[in-house]
Amino acid sequence: MLSARYDRQLPDVELIARYKDTDDVSIVGILYDRYMTLVYGVCMKYLKDREESRDAVMQIFEKLISSLKEHEITHFKSWLYTTSRNHCLMALRARKRQIPAEIEAEFMENGALLHLDDGPNVEVDLVKLEHCIDRLVAEQKACVEMFYLQQKCYKEIVTVTGFDDKKVKSYIQNGKRNLKLCMERNG
Repeated sequence: MLSARYDRQLPDVELIARYKDTDDVSIVGILYDRYMTLVYGVCMKYLKDREESRDAVMQIFEKLISSLKEHEITHFKSWLYTTSRNHCLMALRARKRQIPAEIEAEFMENGALLHLDDGPNVEVDLVKLEHCIDRLVAEQKACVEMFYLQQKCYKEIVTVTGFDDKKVKSYIQNGKRNLKLCMERNG
């Protein structure tokens, strides 16, 4: 085992390889020390908020613990920059989707009341949706039905199906995407 001082001198690629071999999280800490200011700078550039940027830096480095094992990384600094930028862009998208808390439900218009002629379209859409669900791959169909129709959580789906967490999440995401594409194709 190399001393922590010597580990700090290793190039990024060697540290990543050592981390993959040993699962020693302190190696991710060395990378964190090296690139924390870069990641914080990227986060500040996109998020423009100190607290949110600090939180994002921690989230990004927490993700590194698993991401470093999943990806073959040859240029860590540029990969980390891209990962950080993508994290921030996702956060900005999520922020846009949120309805401001100041808007109270009683002041919002009710779409159902304004569009009374949508009734038959809803039935047509439901028939299309059922048709599209039937066309999904078996694993996607099972996971999508349990998650959206039976309102089961990921853990319950894992227990029922025997799939691991990542597979369940993947089946649901891919199933949702395939449903959307099918619905668009069918008008």
